[in-house]
Amino acid sequence: MSGRFAPSPTGSLHLGNLRTALVAWFAARSSGRGFLVRMEDLDRVTSSPVHERAQLEDLASLGLDWDGPVLRQSERFERYRAALTQLDDLGVLYPCYCTRKEIRAEIAAAASAPHGLVADGAYRGTCRALSARQRSALQAAGRRPALRLRTADEPVGFVDELVGMVEGQVDDVVLARADGVPAYNLAVVVDDAAQQVTQVVRGDDLLSSTPRQIYLQRLLGLPTPSYLHVPLVLGPDGTRLAKRHGAVTLAELTAGLDPPHRAARLQMVLSVLAASLGLLDGGEMVEPADLSGLFDRFSPAVLPRGPVAWPDLAAQLA
Repeated sequence: MSGRFAPSPTGSLHLGNLRTALVAWFAARSSGRGFLVRMEDLDRVTSSPVHERAQLEDLASLGLDWDGPVLRQSERFERYRAALTQLDDLGVLYPCYCTRKEIRAEIAAAASAPHGLVADGAYRGTCRALSARQRSALQAAGRRPALRLRTADEPVGFVDELVGMVEGQVDDVVLARADGVPAYNLAVVVDDAAQQVTQVVRGDDLLSSTPRQIYLQRLLGLPTPSYLHVPLVLGPDGTRLAKRHGAVTLAELTAGLDPPHRAARLQMVLSVLAASLGLLDGGEMVEPADLSGLFDRFSPAVLPRGPVAWPDLAAQLA
């Protein structure tokens, strides 16, 4: 039984990522679960060992520890291919020749969307009923197909530990890209089961993908973990926090500091993040916090239900 934090090593972790990692760590450790770190480095072009090392160092800088070695998805393609074979044997895969541009155009042109929570880029089934002749023509034209999951567009519901009851439509999600790389929704399901992850804590930008993953778990005969989706930290423009919003990483916030001042700065970052999670009040912000002093305060009940504004956090770190 474990919780996990699973970043993509494509850049530095910003304070929004680290805030979610804190929740995942607190949730796992406070419930007696192990805590794992997994690198979701499926895209070996954008992923980097340099970014992986920096991310692990940032987690350790805040005092977060994890159990066992770090798992890397780039080393597990055979497991994902075995799951694809299992799904193909069930007759629920089909080739899709649509480009991303074509899919975006179809979504934009749609008169209405399905009811309930809908994942970003939900596919409308264009290639589902292609004939063998049509597929041959597309392949002759140089189109390389992705593999999609054939669904009945049925709703899947689950109870999120923070959000409550959620129900969403399951579309024909991509399970393997046209270049053969396994897709996120397949890999995360296979890995959570293989690592005995029983609690998934992540940003609420992935809330709409959860029905897809539960649907896949059921097809593959895998257990469904509990879910807790944390509201994001948003930049001044109202979008998800990113490097374009300024000094948002630990490296940027501690640049040029000697070891004692860096340690004090890291503790203050921890205090600010803890306060944004309801674990400290304003008066307690005078003294920097540490993990041992926050551990007993954690409960999903204290977590905020809405997003946090980066300017509010930045003002406390000034």
